[in-house]
Amino acid sequence: MDGKLIYLMGPSGSGKDSLIDAARERLGEMNCQVIRRVITRSAESVGEDAVGVTPAEFERRQRAGDFALAWHANGLDYGIPRELDEWLKAGKHVLVNGSRENLRQAQARYPTLLPVLLTVREEVLRERLLRRGRETLEQIDARLARNALFIEGRAVDRPVYLLDNSGNLAEAVDQLLQWISVNAAPDQT
Repeated sequence: MDGKLIYLMGPSGSGKDSLIDAARERLGEMNCQVIRRVITRSAESVGEDAVGVTPAEFERRQRAGDFALAWHANGLDYGIPRELDEWLKAGKHVLVNGSRENLRQAQARYPTLLPVLLTVREEVLRERLLRRGRETLEQIDARLARNALFIEGRAVDRPVYLLDNSGNLAEAVDQLLQWISVNAAPDQT
């Protein structure tokens, strides 16, 4: 039996890394692994459990076929190691910190993918982005507009589970784990 790919995505500032960190132990108890992304920036600079590589190293790994999924977004390259396929074939569920822009590619490769969009009320997200001070107001507005397309369902072909992370993180973790337990269960047919 193959495992399910849980594809978590959301705008910068939505709390994906915080959600993953808070859920990690309980995910493991549910036979769900969290796979580390490879990113062309220092992982320490973002607080994410990722592997930071140079653009040249990323390109070398991509040419060697080391990634199950890869994409370019916001001036950076992202890769999901091929280990993903091994875990899925072994029957493990795998949670990926994915990209909204790469969702269609991921769905084409993994038709049973379970997409989760981490949402945050616009005013909360705007405040989080302003507080971290990495982007201009124009960049923040662009992020908010792109996020609205997903929430309205205009940028995807299939339903996406919307998970609100505007408030208590523990509640968002509980909702995610409940949703995974229902949707990643083996088919009863």
